[in-house]
Amino acid sequence: MEIRHAMNPNQVKNFSTNELRENFLVEALFTQGEINMLYTHHDRMVVGGAVPDFTPLEINDHGTFKTNYFLERREIGIVNIGSAGRVIVDGETYNLDKRDCLYVGMGNEKIELESVDPSSPARFYLISSPAHKSYPIKKIGIDEATPAHLGNAKESNKRTIYKYIHADGIQSCQLMMGMTLLEDNSLWNTMPAHLHDRRSEIYLYFDLDENSRVCHFMGEPEETKHLFVKNEEVVISPSWSIHSGVGMSSYTFIWAMAGENYTFDDMDPVEISQLR
Repeated sequence: MEIRHAMNPNQVKNFSTNELRENFLVEALFTQGEINMLYTHHDRMVVGGAVPDFTPLEINDHGTFKTNYFLERREIGIVNIGSAGRVIVDGETYNLDKRDCLYVGMGNEKIELESVDPSSPARFYLISSPAHKSYPIKKIGIDEATPAHLGNAKESNKRTIYKYIHADGIQSCQLMMGMTLLEDNSLWNTMPAHLHDRRSEIYLYFDLDENSRVCHFMGEPEETKHLFVKNEEVVISPSWSIHSGVGMSSYTFIWAMAGENYTFDDMDPVEISQLR
């Protein structure tokens, strides 16, 4: 598992493009036949990607956490962004189609990931955070998730936020997770921007064409920077950073948050005039 340490805004002010990408962009997460995971010290979140083909892949890492199994002191959200797949938790099977989400709480020992058709594999996106209490395993499809309709066509940001794991949906200790779908010809997400100093956030951008990119804006409002992000890449957003993007074409993204505050609407808005 790759480990990245937390960064404060004074460090980041003078970062080169390469340094910014090395610290906040996660590339090559989805590789066929492999499971890849990264641990960030920003709220101690783990982000991962798994593409099982002919052999199931197990979520495990004894060395990093010094625990007997991965979820001994953690919880995890799993979203399938590929073809049909299965998640087996301590012998119980959960079928996940594209855009289905599965929450697995603390204390579940063995988690295996499978593709229904290895020639057209599932693509599992994983987000994990520390936990102090065990909540039940629960699956939710996008059609069951709580939708919030935001933006408008005039400002090119008409979108629907689907909340999977949150206070009024699937219960968890601190992990929140959902998916945002932008309508045709709407390219901006999360603009006007906001901050939430009590929790970090991670974005996975996907459903992008090979030659398309999302320009993701981050940094303090008065000291913004940008990353060009391609399909199935992830951006780690510290609590002090805005997180917003604009695409060259349509795209979808999964957002996930963890921290000390469990209120989805706990956001500090940033006026457009503040941005630099």
